[in-house]
Amino acid sequence: MTTLQKGDKAPEFSGVDQDGNKHALADYKGKKLVVFFYPKADTPGCTAEACDLRDNYERFQANNYALLGVSADSAKAQTKFRNKFSFPFPLLADEDKSVINAFGVWGPKKFMGRIFDGIHRTTFVINEEGIIDEVISDVKTKEHASQILK
Repeated sequence: MTTLQKGDKAPEFSGVDQDGNKHALADYKGKKLVVFFYPKADTPGCTAEACDLRDNYERFQANNYALLGVSADSAKAQTKFRNKFSFPFPLLADEDKSVINAFGVWGPKKFMGRIFDGIHRTTFVINEEGIIDEVISDVKTKEHASQILK
């Protein structure tokens, strides 16, 4: 699991969104970046989380934040998810888990008594210089924006 902490330099990640556009940490220099990892597109918790961020998107923009969602879903699944809920931010289709592993959010999970490997719902708030300002591992899906925009 993640060993990244507040004050650490964010990983130099690079990934492709639902439309095939490339995103890298360097693209966001000078902006605050919220990178939120979610287990699976269009599932109840992930939908609640992403919709809460969408509904507060103007507040994020007003405070110089960019948002980037990441899961191991295919570009097709991410496109469907984005279009269904009109998300104004990109969703990385990290099928090879390179971004997920760079941030250390892949690992054993327990669900209904079963243990399996998957994405741990975690959000990283990265400042304008590429330093992690906050790691949120106890994500409240229906009020996630207020966890970030305190």
